[in-house]
Amino acid sequence: MSEYRDPITGQLIGAPVDTTPAQLPGPVTLQGRYGRVERLKVEHADALWDVVKDHDPIWTYMSRYGPFADKAEFSVWVASRLPLADPYSYAIVDRDGRAIGILAMMEIRPDMRVIEVGHVVYSPALQRTPLGTEAQYLLARYAFETLGYRRYEWKCHSYNEASRRAALRYGFIYEGILRQLVIAKGRNRDTAMFSMLDSEWPLRKANFERWLAPENFTADGKQILSLRELNGVKG
Repeated sequence: MSEYRDPITGQLIGAPVDTTPAQLPGPVTLQGRYGRVERLKVEHADALWDVVKDHDPIWTYMSRYGPFADKAEFSVWVASRLPLADPYSYAIVDRDGRAIGILAMMEIRPDMRVIEVGHVVYSPALQRTPLGTEAQYLLARYAFETLGYRRYEWKCHSYNEASRRAALRYGFIYEGILRQLVIAKGRNRDTAMFSMLDSEWPLRKANFERWLAPENFTADGKQILSLRELNGVKG
């Protein structure tokens, strides 16, 4: 690693960085092999409710919302997301055109070129599917290659083991616990912090694409190569 020093004081300083601000996320459609990611719309609410209703554990670690009593309450919540610029919400849509999940870009800091993926709602219909992984690949590629961010973050409740495992599997690096960062539904939340950098993205991208390739699955849909192994996750 190169050392950089202040030309006047001689003290160690950081490497020079392109200070051009990153772009804000927009209403794009990110098309993949197994489905697509598109701007969340009120029209997605019906299909989303069909796959999330009666699955209360989806909402346990959400900081401010869920579970929902009925379709009407859920639809109001979906509609409330649409005007927001941060978080900027997307639907995950399968090959049949059915919305089966949500994710968002949030904590958006274009001047620092830092952005987070969050508000991740994966219904049982999306969990453990190629589309669930592909959606993360599509959004990360959009963040790094189109919008120009240099740091891509993932945060979750420290007790959310499924989210922590997912972050590592997708290639995020664990950075530690931020204590008492959030009051979530009236309770303390210590937050686990993960990140992926633009310098790490080319290898992560290659691993995503290798895992998502049709030849990585058997005729009955089982993976051959593990994404966790490709990203060097132990255990």
